[in-house]
Amino acid sequence: MKVSTISIDLAKNVFQVLGMDKHAKQVFSKRLNRAQLSEFMSQQPACDVVFEACYSSHY
Repeated sequence: MKVSTISIDLAKNVFQVLGMDKHAKQVFSKRLNRAQLSEFMSQQPACDVVFEACYSSHY
């Protein structure tokens, strides 16, 4: 399945990453640290990326 949207829940050290296709069906769900997130995103196709920051990520 082709990913059309990646949603990233931001936190201090660990990020939850969810990929969805054009029908809003889940393609993957991953828990990544900072280094893994950078490497993972560099390998993804062009798509929309949305972010959600939790309260503690601002500290």
